Amino acid sequence: MILALKTPTGAGVPRTIGPMTSLSNHPIEPPDQSELVERLRSGDGAAYEQIVRELTPRMLATAKRLLSNESDAEDAVQEAFLSAFKNLDKFQQGSQVGTWIHRILINAALMKLRSRNRRHEASIEDLLPRFNNDGHAENPAQAWNLPGPDPIQADETRQVVRDAIESLPDAYRTVLMLRDIERLDTESTAAALGISSNAVKTRLHRARQALRTLLDPHFRPADN
Repeated sequence: MILALKTPTGAGVPRTIGPMTSLSNHPIEPPDQSELVERLRSGDGAAYEQIVRELTPRMLATAKRLLSNESDAEDAVQEAFLSAFKNLDKFQQGSQVGTWIHRILINAALMKLRSRNRRHEASIEDLLPRFNNDGHAENPAQAWNLPGPDPIQADETRQVVRDAIESLPDAYRTVLMLRDIERLDTESTAAALGISSNAVKTRLHRARQALRTLLDPHFRPADN
């Protein structure tokens, strides 16, 4: 996919800026924030290209985690940049432009997630711990036998965790992603999802419990 961008005025911005999937990794925050924002506001094409190249890798990774679809993720990133560039007047000086655009991306991804057909999902109740009448867990948690530093095992472990997160119901998966991976605070997560802070806390707790249930067969010691 080629990321095509236009400024609100169309002044001096490249019509296309390279394949998104071939960009090298860069920090989320570009240097010289205030100067860069002023260049963006003045329609400096080089500034637009700079910020797209510096922010795209992490934004694309975030969108893929939230949407689980590369095409949708690329669309969300493009929509986020276009929205940010059209609303530069809303950017507050003293803020981090990368953080601001990243939040716009999360909103774009969540809107896309809500608009597409929902998949059939198992109830999260099936994944939560069960307790006997005496209050003890039916299947008590055991210390996990995590793999060592071998890179192949590490890659396999990451894939197992990714697959487990992906299998969570969307309402819980998105909260887990925003809080534990994107590191949004409770209030920001609640605002992004349109739910209360208490609902975020409840969903996050249940999502973590469900994730442990899904991962337990992979990491529980073999003799248990």
